Amino acid sequence: MPRSRLILLMGLFLLSGCNQPVQSDGDVGSPRTNASTESPTRTYPYQIVTTSGMVTDIVRQVAGDRATVTGLMGEGVDPHLYKPTRNDVKQLLGADVVFYSGLMLEGRMGDNFTSLARNGKPVYPITEEIDHEFLREPAEFAGHFDPHVWMDVSAWSQCVAFIAKALGEYDTANADFYITNAAAYREQLTGLDDYARQSIATIPQDRRVLVTAHDAFGYFGRAYVIDVRSVQGLSTESEAAVRDINNLVEFVVTNKIPAIFVESSVSEKNVRAIIEGAAQQGWDVKIGGELFSDAMGKPGSYEGTYIGMIDHNVTIITRSLGGEAPQGGLNGKLQP
Repeated sequence: MPRSRLILLMGLFLLSGCNQPVQSDGDVGSPRTNASTESPTRTYPYQIVTTSGMVTDIVRQVAGDRATVTGLMGEGVDPHLYKPTRNDVKQLLGADVVFYSGLMLEGRMGDNFTSLARNGKPVYPITEEIDHEFLREPAEFAGHFDPHVWMDVSAWSQCVAFIAKALGEYDTANADFYITNAAAYREQLTGLDDYARQSIATIPQDRRVLVTAHDAFGYFGRAYVIDVRSVQGLSTESEAAVRDINNLVEFVVTNKIPAIFVESSVSEKNVRAIIEGAAQQGWDVKIGGELFSDAMGKPGSYEGTYIGMIDHNVTIITRSLGGEAPQGGLNGKLQP
């Protein structure tokens, strides 16, 4: 057998999950890393591998030119359903550091992260240090937390600080560099958080209801004071029951909700069913726009950044529900 093929097969075996992963409550705090506190000589740029686009973008902001950051999940990819490919395995094995969201968002990759950490690779769930008292624990996810933390900008900003701390542990020579980058980026996030809060507040109270395809906006609703309703649960693996759709139709018609929203990484089928059901009862509800929930926009675009993603969502929601927000969004970069 060629030596290169033998190495690949050994790597696949290590990531196969043959050992049971050590999980903490809600996937918070596991896996971690055995990264040394010593300061070895680094070769730059070193290699970081990440999962979802939201994680990838904020890691890049902190790492700067000291590392090359490769995200495994591209535009429109649903992290709830994502299964690592053979190429993903190779990239994980070749990475110097791995970051993922945690809280079981990447549920099908849990064994992979645990195996990597057990073999000495620095592997960090970026939500690790968020206080459990802050995290949502919906009834349907009893024993697990809602993973969609990035929908609250202030919470995602905490993850930025954690990334700076983790990179400082791995690359102690540049610890101050990462702290500086994180501080500058967090200042931008403070502006974004303020924009979201102020914009949503302009929506008339009787229209301040966000109806979406799946329950990804719970933290958003809590942070920016808007009622959130969804067809599916936290994970897109769940199926919406006919009763759930009918109940939401009744809610939309009774409350005369003007617009509901589809998501870029979730099928429109259930949202369309609500529109049709409302029409049968004489209420014309429109699609207010496409929101980014579990994935960001097109790579290289403004919406393909975390700030652009949230700016897009806030602006579309506000304008579609009768509030006041500039068409170009916070930074004037949104496309009409």
